[in-house]
Amino acid sequence: RACVTGSENHCHSILFLLIFPVRNRLREIVGASTNWKDHQQALAERTSLSQYLAQSQDELPAKTMKDSAVEAHLPLGSQPALREKYLNYHNSVRFGRILEDLDSLAVLICYSHTWNKELKRSPLSIVTALVDKIDMRKNIIYPDCDIKFTGHVTWVGKTSIEAKMHVSQCHDGAYTDVLDATFVMVARDPENKRAAFINPLKLESPEEKAIFQQGEINKTRRVELSTASLLKVAPAAEERTLIHNLFLNTLDTRTVSFRSRILSPNSVWMEDAKMKGLEICHPQERNIFNRIFGGFLMRKAYELGWANACAFAGCRPTLVAVDDIIFRKPVEIGSLLLLSSQVCYTEGMHIQVRVHTEVLDPLTRQHSTTNVFHFTFCVEKDIPAVVPQSYGESMLYLDGKRHFDETMRSQERTV
Repeated sequence: RACVTGSENHCHSILFLLIFPVRNRLREIVGASTNWKDHQQALAERTSLSQYLAQSQDELPAKTMKDSAVEAHLPLGSQPALREKYLNYHNSVRFGRILEDLDSLAVLICYSHTWNKELKRSPLSIVTALVDKIDMRKNIIYPDCDIKFTGHVTWVGKTSIEAKMHVSQCHDGAYTDVLDATFVMVARDPENKRAAFINPLKLESPEEKAIFQQGEINKTRRVELSTASLLKVAPAAEERTLIHNLFLNTLDTRTVSFRSRILSPNSVWMEDAKMKGLEICHPQERNIFNRIFGGFLMRKAYELGWANACAFAGCRPTLVAVDDIIFRKPVEIGSLLLLSSQVCYTEGMHIQVRVHTEVLDPLTRQHSTTNVFHFTFCVEKDIPAVVPQSYGESMLYLDGKRHFDETMRSQERTV
């Protein structure tokens, strides 16, 4: 840690580090083994840390936003050997790798907030609950220029934490914005079986109170979106009208039949706008709790979604935003991970893609949903309209439109 001068003209402590040792630092914090063979013993040793868990939030000292401030550097410019891992064939940076780094950094930020210097290891298991939003600020990330990640805790509940991160890149001697990301993490006990209390947040300025209030607004918005989910309630009246108009536009006027459907010009059935993938989850991709690393899941989902958008549009898509990634359940090592990408909504030059991931138990043949990802892409030409046929596809279409509209509103608010 180093003492730096903040905007309020006083010293505070920021943790400086390079991005690639972050996961090693996380292993040290929780006492995780770096050797796969020793993982059972390491987990058994963590069980004894339960005695250090607080019984209520009142027992824990309040922390400031500065206590969790982290700055990490990815020296792509000064250390060329790193570029191979991050380089894509378009001579840009693989965004999936940035997602992995963001996930690791968000966990480290939350451990910095909850760190008890009197303990050698943290009794908390902090895991990613959801990615609320990632908004892109530039289209190109250069593969030969240093990248800087900064972030801190912006809101806390009793057992959950919101962390915001900003990524910038040094180009032509100055740092320019790359993206802003908001992650929500949850604290669990050492065995990752039940919720655990975290330190409250002490607000020290009107600016920090405004940041915290935005966290409350984000939480309320997520609850409202969940309540209005199409998996729970019927579409709104205008949404029902939209779907019915889409249906009418595909009826064959030469027949008097609801079954006879034809595509309008420059349109594609949703059924023909899919792409699938499979991953065998090896120990190499484990996190500090010996489950599959959330950043790895995000990278694989993003790359499949990008490929789906690329094949659909017939040209290279650019990411606009990542929205509402929910981690429903952990993925165990050895799982068969099935990924299914669907272009679910299009408008102008924009493509909304939904990626659904599930694990398959080969013994029981049971499927369990683990994640749902939403990506908004943009291309430099008009693209075909995607058209649903079944009721289920119509709900996917409306859900995609909702996410697209929310992304566009978010973009307008930041302009």
